[in-house]
Amino acid sequence: MNPLIGQLNPKERRGSKPRCHLLTHGTVDEAAARLTALAAPFATVSADDAWMPVGFEQVQEAELNKAPRLLHADLRAKLGAWWLPDDRQTARTPNFDIASTCTVGGVPGLLLVEAKAHAQELRKEESGRVLDADASEERKASHGTIGKAIAEAAAGLVLATGAHCHLSRDTHYQMANRFAWAWKLTELGMPVVLVYLGFLNADEMRDKSAPFSSHADWQQQVKAHSAPLFGVDPWEKACTCNGRSLVPLIRSKELSLG
Repeated sequence: MNPLIGQLNPKERRGSKPRCHLLTHGTVDEAAARLTALAAPFATVSADDAWMPVGFEQVQEAELNKAPRLLHADLRAKLGAWWLPDDRQTARTPNFDIASTCTVGGVPGLLLVEAKAHAQELRKEESGRVLDADASEERKASHGTIGKAIAEAAAGLVLATGAHCHLSRDTHYQMANRFAWAWKLTELGMPVVLVYLGFLNADEMRDKSAPFSSHADWQQQVKAHSAPLFGVDPWEKACTCNGRSLVPLIRSKELSLG
């Protein structure tokens, strides 16, 4: 195992987590080139951009409403107010495996990456956001605002694409919130490239479920997972939302932990 991976918590030393840190490790030029490859040909990441995590030096993943490295205070506040109750602004929000500033068509934007390393990671995301009877008051309070935010995004995507969109808090919650946050950023003036990244042949995860064997395997599983949410296939093309581009991409990469 790469000794850098030993800096992570023991439960974080396999699967997609360490591979995301490896992607953002190294010089700024090296990391920017790797991120650009994920977003090409729709966006570029330069050495002057900022991303989270930063290799193994800054391992925190991005909650966008709490990420001054990526967004200025006004945008962060608007994201928090959209997703959370007024008196719960410190509550957790979705965190992205990798998030980076970038340039999309000459306009400053964001690259957002959701990464997986084995099939069960997608399957377990087919459920909705759970609200147990003994849920904390914080979780109960945010349940309603999150449902409203995702419904707003779904309506916005219908308006933008002319196709049905079934994003919901109550099914396929993770993918729904990824698309919802991407849509909201376009409303706030930022184009977004949203990448679903499959790490191939992560054989150390076989005790959980089958690793993705090829790009075609990963692509098929992502499209099957997303099919109930969209009236038409949303992948590999830009749509214009609120005057800004939203580009959902399926990408794969084989990356050894050795």
